[in-house]
Amino acid sequence: MGRTALSELRRDFAGQLLRPGDDGYEAARRIWNGAIDKRPALIARCANADDVVSAVRYARTERLLVAARGGGHNVAGTAVCDGGLTIDLSPMKNIRIDPGRRVARVEPGVLWGELDRDAQQYGLAIPGGIVTHTGVAGLTLGGGIGWLMRKYGLTCDSLLSADLVSAEGTRLTASETENADLFWGIRGGGGNFGIVTSFEFGLHQVGPTVLAGVLLYPADAVHTLLSFYRDFAAAAPDELTTILTFRHAAPLEIIPRHLHGAPVIIISACYAGPIADGERALGPLRAFGAPLADLIGPTAYVTHQSIFDAGVPHGLRYYWKSHYLPDLSDGLIDTIARQAWQTPTPQSFAILFQMGGAVARRADEDTAFTGRGAGFAININGVGSEPSQDTACVQWVRRVWDATQPFSTGVYMNFVGNEGQERVVAAYGPQKYDRLVALKRRYDPTNFFQLNQNVRP
Repeated sequence: MGRTALSELRRDFAGQLLRPGDDGYEAARRIWNGAIDKRPALIARCANADDVVSAVRYARTERLLVAARGGGHNVAGTAVCDGGLTIDLSPMKNIRIDPGRRVARVEPGVLWGELDRDAQQYGLAIPGGIVTHTGVAGLTLGGGIGWLMRKYGLTCDSLLSADLVSAEGTRLTASETENADLFWGIRGGGGNFGIVTSFEFGLHQVGPTVLAGVLLYPADAVHTLLSFYRDFAAAAPDELTTILTFRHAAPLEIIPRHLHGAPVIIISACYAGPIADGERALGPLRAFGAPLADLIGPTAYVTHQSIFDAGVPHGLRYYWKSHYLPDLSDGLIDTIARQAWQTPTPQSFAILFQMGGAVARRADEDTAFTGRGAGFAININGVGSEPSQDTACVQWVRRVWDATQPFSTGVYMNFVGNEGQERVVAAYGPQKYDRLVALKRRYDPTNFFQLNQNVRP
């Protein structure tokens, strides 16, 4: 990097510029996935949108590889790079809630727990993820599945507008009425078209108390339980979202101590409506079989949003692969029964998301997000604490992924790791991918933003 250009950047930069050896550099290059160990030549910790513009223009001048970091939760580790420039948005934390208009303005460094906390002061929420330390930016740009999606749609379905810095270092606004083609692309197309410096969302009435919690069943009940559950899920109202986890029970406070380490099925549920209606909707599920524990009850929405946090902490080594699934066929249930608990580590797990509802009712062509017709999404997670466990975790994930491949109808882009260009093309499908390519040619013809699930111009 040229000294003159770097000096000019420092002069105008309100945030922090970190080189290897500087105080704070080591912490700033670390992200959620502990398996990622990259060393940028420079980390630009932006304080505002002007800093983002300066960093992008500097990178163009110096011809640097660029990574953009929001919450740093992407499993593939594209939030950092070796030898280039990481544009770190995590210091940009401003949140403005307008309860009268039910609109939120959110900067790209905000995490879901922070946004939920502020919005829930007014009994409002945006459909978000299931882990509070996930970044708002990455989840939104990839689509956004979570507890409220069946009632209110994906996170990107609540997006009203976004301010971006383009590959040329210019500012753009994307909405239904301004740069509408770009607005289509950023709702599911990831970070391919620019760096978002501000999101504007529509808010929805949620909570602050919801009926939520978990049911635990023994693993040997998998056939009878899932056969019942598929009919239950098919008839569930939009207000109810359920997520199934197949794992050895983690030593968490909410799980009875005598079950720690036992192979279990965990059904997590959240009802985004009146408590009494939720009791009726969940009644058949809670009455089925003999659950090991029933921990469902009136719960603060912000508390329920954090129930998975302890199981996926920062610093562990994550590797995953995923599929969309049309339904829970007998063959798929048999595959889960054979494979899901053959985990290489106690932390590894497979998780199944119930889709449908408001997600499916929106036309697929409305946004770049792909997969609205899926019944479920399965994510197979190999999780370790030591590099020596990596090989076994990768092998298990690939084995389960291969076994479930015959049932696949695609993949959720936020669940794609480093799986190659063919996987990206296949995930969007040829027609939608061609549209994304045309958009990329317009807004980023040199592929300046290439560290993502890349659409090549």
